[in-house]
Amino acid sequence: MPSNGASNEDRSKTPEGVFGKALKFYRERAGLSQMELAALSNYSNSVINKIERGYRPPAENFPERMDAIPELQTNGELARWWEWLKDSSRQGAYPGWFAPWPDFEAMATTLRWYELITVPGLLQTPDYARAILKTRINTTDDEIDEMVDARIARQAVLTKDDPPTLWIVITEFVLRCPVGGTYVMREQLNKLIEAAKTPNVIIQVIPTAQGAHEGLRGPFIIADFRDRPPVAYQDTAVRGQIIDDTDEAASLMVMWDTIKAEALPRAASLALIEEVAKNGLEPRPMAQGQQEQQ
Repeated sequence: MPSNGASNEDRSKTPEGVFGKALKFYRERAGLSQMELAALSNYSNSVINKIERGYRPPAENFPERMDAIPELQTNGELARWWEWLKDSSRQGAYPGWFAPWPDFEAMATTLRWYELITVPGLLQTPDYARAILKTRINTTDDEIDEMVDARIARQAVLTKDDPPTLWIVITEFVLRCPVGGTYVMREQLNKLIEAAKTPNVIIQVIPTAQGAHEGLRGPFIIADFRDRPPVAYQDTAVRGQIIDDTDEAASLMVMWDTIKAEALPRAASLALIEEVAKNGLEPRPMAQGQQEQQ
């Protein structure tokens, strides 16, 4: 069973991995160590190492700053490569209406994300994401692999320098629906538990006992920025919609506040996730009559 993290080989096929190999090529051609390149670029050695290994996407202006280092002699190729890689990845793995959204995620200071049925994509494990995407009709295994890779690659936004605050509200159903089976779901819950303990991730859960609430109308995301009005995203059965109308985004913010008020506090939500991961995913025992029929 694959682990939550992608292997080095898997990462080498992502846009981040390809860019990292290009950066390493230019660095080694120039006879520079990672530490020397870090000193020339004013980035840390750790950042250079993670980008070269494909564990972190280049931050905004990083390719341009690398191109500006005379010793590398890139002739602007790193910036052109990164733009091409992003565009190619989106053409293969993202529908056209979704393609702008990863850029909004990358620029956001806060992401407010409500989900009614599934774990938010930025916190999904590869196996969980694959189990969901495999339900699509007329989709090949290669296409599913591309979509899974693209979804997992977006998660790098949470580990970049100055990451956004990710504030998630989900229903208890999300925790108890065994997507992919018990093993996959337990791995997924463990990832949620790990994420909930990080300083830039807040997870709250609406208990099933709460009954009807405003969130039954469907999932959405609101992205806040430092220098522009919020932008939102909503999914439908056919396609998603990016909402940049100020009034509509404000209406979703009111809905967010209403939904959040129905959720358990942060610590109680974490305790519920831990309880479900430990005791809530075991197969239910069959009734006596069913056992006799087997």
